[in-house]
Formats: sequence, structure tokens, C-alpha cells
Amino acid sequence: MSAKRLLIIAHAPSYNTRRLRDAVIEGASDEAVEGIEVRALAPLDVTPDEIIAADAVIIGTTENLGYMAGLTKDVFDRCYYPCLERTEGLAFAFYVRAGLDGTGTRRAIEAITTGLRWRLVQAPLICQGDFDEAFIDQCRELGLSMAASLEAGIV
Repeated sequence: MSAKRLLIIAHAPSYNTRRLRDAVIEGASDEAVEGIEVRALAPLDVTPDEIIAADAVIIGTTENLGYMAGLTKDVFDRCYYPCLERTEGLAFAFYVRAGLDGTGTRRAIEAITTGLRWRLVQAPLICQGDFDEAFIDQCRELGLSMAASLEAGIV
């Protein structure tokens, strides 16, 4: 049986957001989980074909002016229609590095993915306020949970 593909799309413009992205990758790549191919891409490197080939997606973004990062939105702008009929039911999760409360970012991602008919399979992780080292563990757990769920056929 071929490996299942987990695509991580992460906007990581700062040292701390790169740490969050790396923690998601580390969790998703945990040696306890087998048969999962983890691919992590920056938003500008994502193509519709990358999303179509994925069995599950984790999106990571910063909150910018109460909305998702422009480069994260760009992924949806470029990939929405090519993916629309080909990714229905795609399992996904997301995390937000939010200086505010993350509400606008969460609402926007959920609206777009509802239009795509993707399945949110984990509660959104909102890393809110001043940077907290606990965010690293939460992101690692997000990656591990998604990969383990994919391996087990739950998602």
C-alpha cells in the first residue's frame, strides 16, 4: 500500500512562526506513525496539484489585520477553482498565530474551506497573544494527531 500524503501549508515569516511550523512537521513525522509522507510547503510553493494529491492538509497562518496572511489567502485564490470538484471531503486542520483573538482568521478559513467542502477534522488551534512556549507542544500535537489519524484511517 502506498503512503498517505499529509500536506502542511505554512506561512512562517518569523523565527517563532518557523518554530511552530517545524513543530507541526516534527509531530507529523513522529517515528511512531508509519506510512505517512509529510510534505511541507510555503504558500507560494503550493500548487493545485499538491493539494489534489494530498490525503489531508494542515494550514498554518499568521493573523494579519484580523485576517489570514495574504500569502495564505493567495493559496486559496490560486487553488480554489482547480481544487473545487477534486478535493471534496479533504480532511484538514489549521493553526493560527494570532496577536489578537484569531476570530477573523478562523472565520475566513472556515468560510473558504466550507465552499471547497473540506472536512475540518480537529478543532482549530489558535496560538493567541504573546508567544508562549506551550504553542510549540500544541503544534507538535496537532501534527502528530493528524498523521496518526490519517495512518489509522480515521480521517
